[in-house]
Amino acid sequence: MAGNDWINSYLEAILDVGPGIDDAKSSLLLRERGNFSPTRYFVEEVITGFDETDLHRSWVRAAATRGPKERNTRLENMCWRIWNLARTKKKLEVEEAQRKANRRLEHERGRREANADMSEDLSEGEKGDLVGDGSARGDRISRRMPRINSVDIMENLANQLKEKKFYIVLISLHGLIRGESMELGRDSDTGGQVKYVVELARALGTMPGVYRVDLLTRQVSAPDVDWTYAEPTEMLSPRTTENSMQELGESSGAYIIRIPFGPKDKYIPKEMIWPHIPEFVDCALSHIRQMSKVLGEQIGGGEPVWPVAIHGHYADAGDSAALLSGALNVPMLFTGHSLGRDKLEQLLKQGRQSREEINTTYKIMRRIEAEELSLDASEVVITSTRQEIEEQWRLYDGFDPILERKLRARIRRGVSCHGRFMPRMVVIPPGMEFHHIVPHDGDMDGDVERNEENSTSPDPPIWSEIMRFFSNPRKPMILALARPDPKKNLTTLVKAFGECRPLRELANLTLIMGNRDSIDEMSGANASVLLSILKLIDKYDLYGQVAYPKHHKQYEVPDIYRLAAKTKGVFINPAFIEPFGLTLIEAAAYGLPIVATKNGGPVDIHRVLDNGLLVDPHDQQSIADALLKLVSDKHLWARCRQNGLKNIHLFSWPEHCKTYLSRIVMCKPRQPRWQSSDVGFENLETNSPGDSLRDIQDLSLNLKFSLDGEKSEGTGTGALDNSFDIDDSVDRKSNLEKADLKFSKGAIGSLMEKAGQHFGGGRFPAMRMRKCIFVIAVDCDSVSDIPKVIRTIMDAAGKENPIGFILSTSLSVSEVHSILISGSISPLDFDAFICNSGGDVYYPSLSSEDGLGLPFTVDSDYQSHIEYRWGGEGLRKTLVRWAASINDKNGQTVEENESRSTTHCYAFRVKDPELIPPVKELRKLMRVQALRCHVIYCQNGTTLNVIPVLASRAQALRYLYIRWGLELSNVITFVGECGDTDYEGLLGGVHKTVILKGIGNDALKLHSNRSYPLEHVLPFNSPNIVQAKGCCNEDVRASLQNTGVIKE
Repeated sequence: MAGNDWINSYLEAILDVGPGIDDAKSSLLLRERGNFSPTRYFVEEVITGFDETDLHRSWVRAAATRGPKERNTRLENMCWRIWNLARTKKKLEVEEAQRKANRRLEHERGRREANADMSEDLSEGEKGDLVGDGSARGDRISRRMPRINSVDIMENLANQLKEKKFYIVLISLHGLIRGESMELGRDSDTGGQVKYVVELARALGTMPGVYRVDLLTRQVSAPDVDWTYAEPTEMLSPRTTENSMQELGESSGAYIIRIPFGPKDKYIPKEMIWPHIPEFVDCALSHIRQMSKVLGEQIGGGEPVWPVAIHGHYADAGDSAALLSGALNVPMLFTGHSLGRDKLEQLLKQGRQSREEINTTYKIMRRIEAEELSLDASEVVITSTRQEIEEQWRLYDGFDPILERKLRARIRRGVSCHGRFMPRMVVIPPGMEFHHIVPHDGDMDGDVERNEENSTSPDPPIWSEIMRFFSNPRKPMILALARPDPKKNLTTLVKAFGECRPLRELANLTLIMGNRDSIDEMSGANASVLLSILKLIDKYDLYGQVAYPKHHKQYEVPDIYRLAAKTKGVFINPAFIEPFGLTLIEAAAYGLPIVATKNGGPVDIHRVLDNGLLVDPHDQQSIADALLKLVSDKHLWARCRQNGLKNIHLFSWPEHCKTYLSRIVMCKPRQPRWQSSDVGFENLETNSPGDSLRDIQDLSLNLKFSLDGEKSEGTGTGALDNSFDIDDSVDRKSNLEKADLKFSKGAIGSLMEKAGQHFGGGRFPAMRMRKCIFVIAVDCDSVSDIPKVIRTIMDAAGKENPIGFILSTSLSVSEVHSILISGSISPLDFDAFICNSGGDVYYPSLSSEDGLGLPFTVDSDYQSHIEYRWGGEGLRKTLVRWAASINDKNGQTVEENESRSTTHCYAFRVKDPELIPPVKELRKLMRVQALRCHVIYCQNGTTLNVIPVLASRAQALRYLYIRWGLELSNVITFVGECGDTDYEGLLGGVHKTVILKGIGNDALKLHSNRSYPLEHVLPFNSPNIVQAKGCCNEDVRASLQNTGVIKE
């Protein structure tokens, strides 16, 4: 509501119109519209909570009209506008309610199917546990489990960490981030999250066991922002050294690392960042790889020190962290801060925009998909409150609190989860710095006397700015610190204060509502709230009792808390819902008791601090009673103050970091699997005359350089040998895969011997020796067109250029071999093959001694690399069941293609793509059953590939960069105008892309039913993307000349 006063004009207009449409005085508009009661619609639609602040300007113009007839007609039309908006709002509410009901049914169905799969190997008693919702049993388990912040666990953690030297990576992409003089509130992207991530990085950098913390963000070199945001590196100096116990090293500490990506010389909002995330991921990967080598030289004994965890903050950083985590095979953590599904629901409730309009404005569906991917990839999701878990995260396909408890219980009992995974939700409230806070112990009168005796310490200027409003400044101060936002509920607070005479007599009210120069310059909603407050002050004659200063500095906020504590006042947060409530912790640190909303985070804060009262924000009398109780009862006030000061350390940054690190320690350690056996690869000489992978005629030697030697050095059997242990009982493995593995095992020794003849001492070149790598990722409309495209690109490259080739395709390796033969193309012309949509990586092999005659060797290290959360047989059974349900409805439409399937790719034939659901629906089906995978429709929808969640053709290229040093900036990727449903991942990044016009257009229908349009995520204006006029030699060569790869 914009304010009660201007509603009187509506009432006047309605009264002027008369009691009903039969009255002779009824206006022409009402008679034309038939049986309509403006009074009824006014009461039902205007007064009962409809937010019509967007009509405020229209009302101002109408109210200023002199003629009563014209004025009433305008106001009547406004009633109709409100009615239409309300009707639209109700329609949207019905649609959203239906979506919620469908989502609930989908979760229940998914839970039942998951229970059915998981109940096969349980006893009858355990099956009974799975039937109920599990909440009571979960509570019993939680009571038996020791608390993670217990003294014993924390002491053990401290002992474990003493010998550790962790490298932690934090990511926060949007906003302006720097360590000092943060410009909080400068724009909507530079707010509390910026302060949180900087202080978290700084605090972690001082913890024992943490050697280095990197906070990765965007480098901004725009003329409208300060030059400090363009600095590549900024060290975060610790506020205090009391918790820093580790020995400092050359690269130790906490740093802000600014990565250049996106438009140069331009500061962009977070909604515009999505197309540039692949570029950030590539650049961040380069930084982490380089830093891991540096840290390895300092503290790793020469071996790279990879991050122990990568922590994404907000959806954009969560998406980036998932890709980095997959590329590096290290654990991921995620903090949402604000969630897309919750925001979408709030916007739909307002009724002002449709779902499509919201998506266009906020790119909300891309944000939600990034949050779903973060759930897929994260080991731990950190939240501030339980409310965030129970009311916000449960809205997502990828999280079900009931199923999460069941999976956790099965893991504790050592029972198989049948390929199902759920991230662990952990509540860790944000920390605060308390070392500089000295609670005030005196009272107002005593301090006045001391100030008169000691005039050398004047009061802070903000004190006089506030106290000038009061006729009696010695009364206790009720302090509210919030923006004049309708959600903050400040008008209800003023009403409660104004209508409670005893409270007015005992206390003053201070409202710190941001900064303003002129009300006219404020946003509509904020201006409306402020005007309403000013009118309420006038209505209740609160002059001399309410302070509302226009300006304050960020550094003056502690002084405001001190003033309230000095007067024995109370801090209040009356918001309708508060996600966390950091101001409540700040107030408690200065000795202020609190009154807070019972909705959201304050419940958890009050449970820990026990320093005040919780109220219903909609109950005006409850707010007044709570405030009166605290300011009138000195003993209660003192007890709440003491409780807050006694327990406030639980919200300190050291306590936050202890719990944080305990969760990292509990994650299963993951890192690139080959590092123990590949020492020395980075020091290869680059001046060999035969710097070409094809010069050694066999890339399989690059998989493992030594077999017997590694076994004897205490590193176990090695990833390569483990991959050769073929289980003959598994009927599903294709003959092709067995042949590849058999060939690898038998031939690799002789191949290494051949390599030794070319490169003495075990030295051989890597993929990075290429001047350029051409990645052919064109999804042709017909498979038979692929050889022609390959030959055209190879011919355009020319023989004189030392260029390598990688084929990236949805086809299996046997299909790749067939099309190469049909085009008279040798496999040895390629450096690598990314097959099955990124589910497998192969290298060409000189020998074809194998019975099938397939000259390829599978990269078993890549298979280990993408194994994370792969559902295996449990996933395959669910997919087969899904295919059967489709066939029951539409006939034989989908069938499993066992000949194309491999260990990490389940393939299905699709006879009629029109009869199967879009990829987003199948992805949702898998997520609601806690199955994490990457679903891809290929070859114009005639093939379905399902691969590990963090595997893709784009991620396979990043793997080759980490594994072999393939320089991504030297990569040219060739794609069509459209392609498989993983098409968007192929564009963007630091590599260059050539789009071949006229190819892949038939695949457009695969993208017609997306959650978000391709335009929201593809950087078509990037200088790295070039479009070829066609697919002939001349057109391709011209596009390569435009990229600067070849000269004219």
